Amino acid sequence: MSHYSYHSSRSDPWISPRQPLNPSARALAYGPVRSMHEPTWLERIFGRG
Repeated sequence: MSHYSYHSSRSDPWISPRQPLNPSARALAYGPVRSMHEPTWLERIFGRG
């Protein structure tokens, strides 16, 4: 069994927190905020909404 371990000088991007986006940058990246109660496109097509 090996007793060597790997240590990186850089932090892992998976564990570092993301910088919060301001609302205008978030809207440009992801589009407008939609209601959770808005019917899906399938519900609109089949009239179940």
